[in-house]
Amino acid sequence: MDVIEPRWRTASRSSNNGGDCVEVADNLSGRVLVRDSKDRAGGTLSFAPDAWRTFVVATSR
Repeated sequence: MDVIEPRWRTASRSSNNGGDCVEVADNLSGRVLVRDSKDRAGGTLSFAPDAWRTFVVATSR
């Protein structure tokens, strides 16, 4: 079976933090993945889409 890697993208608000970037990706199980772009091997957080959406809305105010 082929392993499909997530397509990582820099979070839209990360560019405002002087290079402290967070990357996000969607995976095949429907989860939202989050990692530090400066430490990609340091671990990945996984969120349910509703939890991620709530976080994004709360932090964009």
